[in-house]
Amino acid sequence: QVQLVESGGGLVQPGGSLRLSCAASGSIFRINAMGWYRQAPGKQRELVATIARGGSTVYADSVKGRFSISGDNALNTVYLQMNSLEPEDTAAYYCNCNADLSLLQRNRQYWGEGTLVTVSS
Repeated sequence: QVQLVESGGGLVQPGGSLRLSCAASGSIFRINAMGWYRQAPGKQRELVATIARGGSTVYADSVKGRFSISGDNALNTVYLQMNSLEPEDTAAYYCNCNADLSLLQRNRQYWGEGTLVTVSS
């Protein structure tokens, strides 16, 4: 199995910055992609950003130009740098991992427990 440990959430004022981290561990053959999703109270979970093996990235329109996702070569650890934070960014942020556990156990999805980001003055 795969364990994801997130860190870096907290309270920040509008316009401020935070960096989230997610570390993957366990019986991983290969990580295909890692991503960050968020869920605000009363709303559905939504994509924030993803990074695939090879480095290609995808961002939600609402965070383009403000957030940046990065990771090490194997994507064992990924980061979400969040700048110019807005109250609308307040949410629980979840790390997602798409990994192959073996050549026969492919594209398995795993979620972290989430880290809370609150943007408020």
